[in-house]
Amino acid sequence: MPTHTGLFGRLGLGAHRFRWAVLVTTAVFAVFAVVWGSGVFSDVSESGFEDPGAESSRAMDVLEGELGHDDVDIVAVYRSDEMKVDNPTFAAAIQRIADDMPRGAVADFDVYLDEGLSDIERGMLVSEDMHATYIPITLTGESHPERLDQYDDVAEHLTSGPLETHLGGPIAVEHELSEAAESDVVRAELITLPLLLFLLVLIFGGLIAGVVPLAVGGLAILGSLVTLRALTHVTEVSVFAVNVATILGLGLAIDYGLFMVSRFREELARGRGVAAAVGRTVDTAGRTVAFSGVTVGIAFAGLLFFPQPILKSIGFGGIAVVLFDLLAALIFLPALLSVVGHRIDGLRLPLPRRTVTGTLHEGGWTRLARTVMRGPAVSLVAVLGVLVIFGSGLVSAHLGTTDQRYLPQDAGSRIATESVAEDFPGGGLGRLHVAVVGDAGDEALDDYVERLEGLPEVTLARVERTGDGVAHVLVAYQGAADSDEIKGLVADVRAEPAPDGAEEALVGGVAAMQQDNVAAIVAAAPTTIGFIAGATLFLLFLAFGSVVLPVKAVLMGALSLSASLGVVVWGFQEGAFAGLLGFEAVGTIDPTYLVLITVVAFGLAMDYELFLLSRVREEYLRTGDNTRSVAAGLQHTGRIITSAAILLMVVLLAMGASDLLFLKIIGIGLALAVLVDATLVRAIMVPATMRLLGGVNWWLPRPLRWLHDRIGISEGGDEEPSVRGSDERERVPAGV
Repeated sequence: MPTHTGLFGRLGLGAHRFRWAVLVTTAVFAVFAVVWGSGVFSDVSESGFEDPGAESSRAMDVLEGELGHDDVDIVAVYRSDEMKVDNPTFAAAIQRIADDMPRGAVADFDVYLDEGLSDIERGMLVSEDMHATYIPITLTGESHPERLDQYDDVAEHLTSGPLETHLGGPIAVEHELSEAAESDVVRAELITLPLLLFLLVLIFGGLIAGVVPLAVGGLAILGSLVTLRALTHVTEVSVFAVNVATILGLGLAIDYGLFMVSRFREELARGRGVAAAVGRTVDTAGRTVAFSGVTVGIAFAGLLFFPQPILKSIGFGGIAVVLFDLLAALIFLPALLSVVGHRIDGLRLPLPRRTVTGTLHEGGWTRLARTVMRGPAVSLVAVLGVLVIFGSGLVSAHLGTTDQRYLPQDAGSRIATESVAEDFPGGGLGRLHVAVVGDAGDEALDDYVERLEGLPEVTLARVERTGDGVAHVLVAYQGAADSDEIKGLVADVRAEPAPDGAEEALVGGVAAMQQDNVAAIVAAAPTTIGFIAGATLFLLFLAFGSVVLPVKAVLMGALSLSASLGVVVWGFQEGAFAGLLGFEAVGTIDPTYLVLITVVAFGLAMDYELFLLSRVREEYLRTGDNTRSVAAGLQHTGRIITSAAILLMVVLLAMGASDLLFLKIIGIGLALAVLVDATLVRAIMVPATMRLLGGVNWWLPRPLRWLHDRIGISEGGDEEPSVRGSDERERVPAGV
C-alpha cells in the first residue's frame, strides 16, 4: 500500500474497504431506477424552444391572456385518390369526424361542409384537385404544454375514419419530433450496448475487463433517468434533454470506465496488491476523471445563460448526469474492481498481447510523438491549414429554426403541413400576430392596418379581434418563415410606429419567434463563451500548475471546434451529407444545435486534454525532460484516448443514424468534433506545440505558485517517494 495517499486515494481505499456495501447499495438503486426513473418520459416537456422574454413570446402571452387562444394548432388533412370531396361517401366521413369532435379538447374548427362558410372560405379548405380537404383545429388548452398534452386524445379521434389522414400544424410537428426522438434514442442505446461490449472486449483483450466499463455505462443510463426525473419536479425538462443527456452520459461513463480500468490493470502489472492498486487508480486516473467531469459540467453550465427552456434543461440535465457519472466512476467502479481483483484479466481472447496501456519506449505512439516533435513547426502549420479550411464553412452559415422539414419526408405531420401549403388555395400563407396594447381607436387601428398592408411581402392585414385595451392585428405573408424576405418583413412591421393612443405594438408569430430565438442565442453566446473559457482556464491551472498549458488548450479547443462546426454547416445546411445520410437539406441550420455541439464538444476536448496532459505532467515531474515526457504521456494515453474516442463515436453515430435531422446534426456533429480532436489535435498539435514551447509549457509566475501548491490537484501527486524525493526541486524548473 502506498505510503502517501491523497484525498482521491483515500476515497479509493474507502470504496475497497466497503466494497460489498457499495455494490449492494448500487444494486438496490438500479432496481429503483428501473421502476421509478423509467417514468421520466411521462414527466418531461415537449416544448421549450421559445425565449419566454422575447417580444414574440410577450405578444402571444398578451393576446392569449386578454383575448384567449385563437391560433390553429392542428391541421387534419383527408385525402382520397378515388373520390372527390363532393362524393357523398367522402362527405359523410368528414361529417362524422365533425359531429364527434371531442369538445372538451377542441375549442374551434372549420369543415368545408359548414353552411355558414362563404364560397371563398369553403374553397380555401378544399384542395385544387378536389381530392382532399383539411380541418383547421384550435385546442382549448390555456398554455402550449397543455395543448401538447391534449394532442393524443384529439389525434385518436381525427384518424379514426376511412380516409387517408395526416395530422400537421405546430402541435402535431412538435409532438412527432419529440416522440420520434424518444424512440430513436432508446433504439440507439439498445443497438450500441452490444457493440460497445464487443469493442471493449477487443480493446482490453478479455471479457471481464470489457464488461466492467459497460457496467458503469449501464448504471449511468439508469442514473440519468433518475436524476432527470427528479429535475422535472423543480424545473421544466425538455424531452430533448433526456435524449442528449442519456446518450452523452453513457458515452462519458464508458470513457471514464475505460480510463480507470486501464490504470487499474497497469497498477496490478506493477506488482501492487488489489487494495493498493485500487487506491492508486483512484488517486491518479480517478483524479483526472474528476477534473474531466468538472470540465464537461462547466460546459453544460454554459447552457444556463441561454433563455430558451430547452437549452436550460439540457444544461441542468447534463450537469446532473455528469455528477452521476463521477459517482459511478469514483465509488461504484473502485468497489467493483476490488471484488474483481486479478480476475480483471480473466477470460482473455486469443489475441496478440497488446493492451490499451502499451509500453513506454517501444510503442507506436512514442514513435509518432517523436516524429512530430522532430519537425514541430511543419506539423503544426499543416494541421492549422486543415483546420482553417474546415472552419471556413462557418462563414456561409444561414441560421434558421426547427420545423417540419427536420422530420423525415414520410412523417405524417410533415406531409400534412406541406400539403396544406402546396395543395390548397392560400394554404401557404404565414401569419404574424400583432398585439396592439393600449386604447387605440378604430380610426387609428384602420390607419395602422393600412400602413402594414403597404409593406413589401404583406398579402393581407386586418384587425382580427379587439378587447379591453388590446387589439389583435393579423398580418399574412407568402413564403418560408426563415427566408430573408420574411425576416425583412418582421423587421419592417416592428419598425412601424404603433397606432395613435397605443402604448406598444408587439409582433409575434412563427417568423418573429424564429428571429427572436436566433437573436437570443447570439446575444447570450459571448457570456457563455466567457464563462466556459474562464472557468476552464482556472480548472486547468489547478490541474497542470501552469498558465501556458490552459491557454494553449483553450485556443486549440476553439480552433478544433470551429473546424468541426464548419464541416457541420457544409454537410447539413449545404447538403453535402444528404445523399450519404438520407435527408433533405433545409438550407438553414438551427443555432440551438450549433450551441449544443459547441459546449459539449468543448467539454469533451478538455476531457481528452486532461487525460493526455495529466500523464505528461506526471512524467515531467518525475524526469524534468519535456520532450521525453510528451512522448511517454502520449504512449501511455494515446491508445486509451483513441479507444475512448471510438467508443464515444459509436454512441454518437448511433444518435446520428436517427431519421430526425436535428439528431443527425447533433450526433454526427459531435462525432466529427471527437474525431478531429482525438486525431489532429491530440496526436499532432499537442506534441508539436509542446515541443516548440519547451520549458515554457510549465511556466508559473511566482505569485501564483503558492495558490497551486495549496489547492492544485493533478495526477501522479504522491506515487513513488523514491523517485519524487528530495532531489525533485533540482530536476524540475522553478514554477512547476
